[in-house]
Amino acid sequence: MRTLPGPTNHVVVVGAGLSGLACALHLLGAGRRVTVVERDGGPGGRAGRVRLGGYEVDTGPTVLTMPHLADEAFAAVGDSLGSHVELTALHPAYRACFADGTSLDVHTDGQAMEAEVRRFAGPAEAAGYRGLRDWLERLYRAQMRHFIDTNFDSPFQLLHPDLARLAALGGFGRLDRRIGRFLSDSRLRRIFSFQALYAGLAPARALAAYAVIAYMDTVAGVWFPAGGMHALPRGMANAAAGAGADFRWSAEATALERSAGRVRAVLLGSGERIPCDAVVLTCELPAAHRLLGRAPRRPVRLRHSPSAVVLHAGTDRTWPGLAHHTLSFGAAWECTFEELTRSGQLMSDPSLLITRPTAHDPSLAPPGRHLHYVLAPCPNTAVGPSAAAWRELGPRYRESLVAELERRGLDGFADSVQEELLVTPLDWTAQGHAAGSPFSVSHTFAQTGPFRPRNLVRGLENVVLAGCGTTPGVGVPTVLISGKLAAARVTGGVRAGSLRARPAPRVARAAALSAGEGAHDPS
Repeated sequence: MRTLPGPTNHVVVVGAGLSGLACALHLLGAGRRVTVVERDGGPGGRAGRVRLGGYEVDTGPTVLTMPHLADEAFAAVGDSLGSHVELTALHPAYRACFADGTSLDVHTDGQAMEAEVRRFAGPAEAAGYRGLRDWLERLYRAQMRHFIDTNFDSPFQLLHPDLARLAALGGFGRLDRRIGRFLSDSRLRRIFSFQALYAGLAPARALAAYAVIAYMDTVAGVWFPAGGMHALPRGMANAAAGAGADFRWSAEATALERSAGRVRAVLLGSGERIPCDAVVLTCELPAAHRLLGRAPRRPVRLRHSPSAVVLHAGTDRTWPGLAHHTLSFGAAWECTFEELTRSGQLMSDPSLLITRPTAHDPSLAPPGRHLHYVLAPCPNTAVGPSAAAWRELGPRYRESLVAELERRGLDGFADSVQEELLVTPLDWTAQGHAAGSPFSVSHTFAQTGPFRPRNLVRGLENVVLAGCGTTPGVGVPTVLISGKLAAARVTGGVRAGSLRARPAPRVARAAALSAGEGAHDPS
């Protein structure tokens, strides 16, 4: 593995999102002095927090899987995730509701899920589920160490025995066909293939290897942090500060001072100059490229994942059919992905993710009130409506979305809303997300593994990238790994990864960051 040459005693990390915080913790654990520069008033980045009246709203991811990856970062400084964040395992992980009126609870416990599949679709599908679960576990083991949790210096690193194992498992076939070998019920197949959307691809076009995301969702377990997802970056920032990190809040990096192929200092908008030996840029790729003064040349332009419209709604009631996470599938399927990734149309029959965090933490809303997060995938601005078009389109789409929720059993939703925040590609664009997508660069084969934007910067020997736009990719687990991999480029650190997800830490106290809590507002 290539590492940065020369001194790396003082590292400036630009961005206090999950990748930046993970990187900072691993750097601190390796004895580096670390300064974290964050343009917002507190930690989180995408995993931010906004207050709506008396509601505490997570503005980014709502699903936490593989918490042992976060625990690795805490452990780097002799701390633990369980000392800062109280975790609850979700049972069920999801509730899946279908257009035909049926529903299924998705359990990550194998026996519970097998029983649920048998109830839902019969013994043949239950047997198919057993085979699918075994395949997902073997797929994960074949990929994690050498294809996900690794720094690539060359495509030749793919030539490893695990590549043959991955091929033997059918990892280079198509996702929907491979899932179909185990399950014939189309509703069940959706539960194990909708995750391809996270990778920016339709299941019919995604490699079967991307079923590793389904492993994280449906086998490894889904967790909820008390205080919401923002509790995770708060706890990580607390641990980093306790280990000696210097945080600069509301401080935007505006330029890099360089000479002789090295960055010598990070310049802030305030005029402050922070000398450094190395820099880790965890900001959005377009922002990183602006700081670097250029984007790397690629034979084909980067393709970005679909975007999303998110309605955060504080309500005076909730609905008993909702679990903590509810997947509400429309009747359409294949055409939905065609609309999102190719034709650029809004979903004619949407599939939605509805999250109700107050199911496990009522303190996120005023007494007697509830918080609902409704995510509707939509085309990014490169293939669909422009960011500017969403200024007019957004309110109309909000009305159609609310009407759709009521048609699907959330009677009275419109009248129940007390506070709300609508986030569209217009807002994602304003935050600096390329193509108006918070899901960054898609995971086509040409943008995965050694072909994804590298975390080393050609022409500058002491700069590393981290975050969802670089290796290994999009999602909370992979972003945490990205921070660790960036730190390893600086320190040459020994791999800390594990092939098997460890149990989550025991329930413990939740931490509160003393400065800047809740300052990230996406609007």
